Amino acid sequence: MLYQLYEAQRSLMEPFSDFAQAASKLYGQGAVWGQLPMAQRMAAGYDLLYRLGKDYEKPEFNIKSVKVDGEEVVIQEAVELDKPFCELRRFKRFTDEPHILKTLKSQPVVLIVAPLSGHYATLLRDTVRTMLQDHKVYITDWKNARLVPLSEGEFHLDDYINYVQEFIRRLQAEYGNCHVVSVCQPTVPVLAAVSLMASRKEPLPLTLTMMGGPIDARKSPTAVNNLAMNKSYEWFENNVIYRVPQGFPGEGRRVYPGFLQHTGFVAMNPDRHASSHYDYFKDLIKGDDASAEAHRKFYDEYNAVLDMDADYYLDTIRTVFQQFELVNGTWDVKNPEGQIERVRPQDIRTAALLTVEGELDDISGSGQTEAAHSLCTGVADSKREHYEVKGAGHYGIFSGRRWRELVYPKLVKFIAANDQPQSRAGARESLAAEDRIKPGRKIPAVAAKKSPAAKKAVVAAPAKKSVAAAKKPRARTTR
Repeated sequence: MLYQLYEAQRSLMEPFSDFAQAASKLYGQGAVWGQLPMAQRMAAGYDLLYRLGKDYEKPEFNIKSVKVDGEEVVIQEAVELDKPFCELRRFKRFTDEPHILKTLKSQPVVLIVAPLSGHYATLLRDTVRTMLQDHKVYITDWKNARLVPLSEGEFHLDDYINYVQEFIRRLQAEYGNCHVVSVCQPTVPVLAAVSLMASRKEPLPLTLTMMGGPIDARKSPTAVNNLAMNKSYEWFENNVIYRVPQGFPGEGRRVYPGFLQHTGFVAMNPDRHASSHYDYFKDLIKGDDASAEAHRKFYDEYNAVLDMDADYYLDTIRTVFQQFELVNGTWDVKNPEGQIERVRPQDIRTAALLTVEGELDDISGSGQTEAAHSLCTGVADSKREHYEVKGAGHYGIFSGRRWRELVYPKLVKFIAANDQPQSRAGARESLAAEDRIKPGRKIPAVAAKKSPAAKKAVVAAPAKKSVAAAKKPRARTTR
């Protein structure tokens, strides 16, 4: 019932939000009422009301280009694999420069496993953009559960683990090997996924990088950990789980709604958010467009939340935060064939392990991620590292200045030290070519999505594909 009430309130507020946006423009500089006394304050006030009342949709990655060896390289997003609850998204790089193309072809392949914990994968935009300079990058782009029809079935933590394994195998089939980077929540299921692969004697990723995750949530518990530990499983099931209302593809699906998660995020630091919005109001009055735009970008991302499937969320609460099954060695996972397998991190031997923690992390406390080393006893000491980022909070270890200047140099060096030549026999020819497009052209990926003519130009540019490659379904470009 709460979900229905929320949707009714949102529908009721939508016209008022639209009115506030229109009024803000009417009082803006150069507009009809822009010269009236107090016009700037009126415009700022209405703009703030609009942003407080608007509905925030899923943001775009909007990574148009990056620099590789000082040269601009165009980026195009493509969905490599579309699963009911997740898309494996690739960031394809385009160039006509032979020396840059040679560099692109030789760079390591990295799968970034994004959190499924409230926000979209675009929260890792800075992570992706930075890593594209030195790596072929794929990311797990989790779907909003309210958009997944009931006919697609349930989604459990076991399914998350099976997805990760499928994505790893996909990249290994394409390139021969890959590296995996997990940020926050997925550190636990990623470690489980690779452990199960190791127990089956499957080829493993060359490296595992785990950043700010609750491998052992008992260590230095934070407010987030305490909530999950101190409330019973039944409390979560009875108080935060609701069914998706009518009007959505996932109507009737049990979910942990995004709006409840957002309320929890804001409740952790209400004074900081109130101060931030007041500063935004003052920036608009002063005409400080740069600061105002920075505020918009942050909250466009922060306020965009997704619903999580109830089974997955409740499984995570029980397994990770209440029964600590990973560290206790009691975690059993059901594979796609319906067989039960025990998670044994000690079976991991060939993958190198890097753990990263923020000194001031208030979501995953000190020692929680480092605990992976005590579990992965089969990894040689020469192939493991731990790095604590001084002065960094949770988001600082994968986004912002500290990520770019402190964490990333450590990560790129670690991956390079454990990389191996790629074996690409049978891989698609277009992958080997990295699809040649001049970076100076005005029809890169973003333009191609909007213009059919531009799209033909982008498709025509790659090197001629082999007959075998032509038979494969073409990855669709996403918005």
